[in-house]
Formats: sequence, C-alpha cells, structure tokens
Amino acid sequence: MASVARITTISARSEKSFEDAITQGIARAGQTLRGIEGAWVKDHVVNIKDGSITSWQVNLEVTFVLDDAGAAVDASAD
Repeated sequence: MASVARITTISARSEKSFEDAITQGIARAGQTLRGIEGAWVKDHVVNIKDGSITSWQVNLEVTFVLDDAGAAVDASAD
C-alpha cells in the first residue's frame, strides 16, 4: 500500500542545548501530529546576550504520514 507524507516546519528553543531543543520540538510536535517518521534539522541558531549564549534554537522539517481519512480530506481541500 502506498503512503503519502506531509512536511511541516517547526522552530524549538532550549536554554540547555541544541539536542534539548530538538528533543523538545519533536515531543511537542508529537502532541499534535500523528505518524511522525522523521525530522531534518534545517537550521541551528544561538541567541547571545552580553557575549554569552542564552539559548539554542533549531528549525526542523518534520515528516509525518497522512492517515487514510486525513488524505481524503486534504485532497478535497486543494
């Protein structure tokens, strides 16, 4: 059976590390999106104040597979 996936961009920020930002971003996306199969870290950014890093930010491209009912609704919306 074929599957159709969709990609959405999310941004996540952490005061600990890039790894924590990725983990928190995927965890939050999982609360809303079903069928997450992967993510690509598109950008890394550090925020700096007075010469020190204050937070680490990532922009993620999250891939999730559309379920059968969702695919029919999405197709009719276009």
